Amino acid sequence: MAELVLEREQYLPRPIDEVFEFFAQAENLDYLTPPWLHFGIVTPRPIILQQGAVIDYRIRWRWLPVRWRSVITAWDPPHGFVDEQVRGPYKFWHHTHSFVAKEEGTLMTDRVRYRLRCAPFSNFMQKRVASDLELIFDYRRQRIADFYSAPIITPSAAKMLEGF
Repeated sequence: MAELVLEREQYLPRPIDEVFEFFAQAENLDYLTPPWLHFGIVTPRPIILQQGAVIDYRIRWRWLPVRWRSVITAWDPPHGFVDEQVRGPYKFWHHTHSFVAKEEGTLMTDRVRYRLRCAPFSNFMQKRVASDLELIFDYRRQRIADFYSAPIITPSAAKMLEGF
C-alpha cells in the first residue's frame, strides 16, 4: 500500500500562543470531530499533552467500531506537535500540526501521512478512506473557523490575495 498524504492550511486571526493552546487540549478533539464518527476519548481526564502522552479514542467508522491509540511523538510549543497512531485502523498514521505566526494571526497546517492496511478491495478502500478524511477535515476546518469567528481562506485563495 502506498503512503497517502492529506494537507490542509488555515489562517486564523489569533496569536500563535492562543491557537496552540486550543489544540493542546485533547478534549477539543470532540468539538473538531464530525458527529457521524461517534468519537469519544477513552483516556481518563485530565489529559496533559506533551511528548510521550498516550491518548486512547473510540470511533465508529460507518458501522464498524474502532479503537485508536495515539502517542505525541514531538512537542514544540507553540510551533507544533506530532501525533502518531500506535494502535488503530491504519498501518501508518503520522499527523503533524504546525503553527506559524503571521501578521495579525497564525497559519495552521495539518499534514497527515497515512497508509492503509492491506485489504481485498484496497483500491476501493483507499478511495473511500481518502474521501472520508477529506470530509472529516472539511468539518474540522469549518469548526475551527466558527470557533475563531474567522473566514475560511483556502491556500489557493491566500495565494490570490498575496498580490493585493
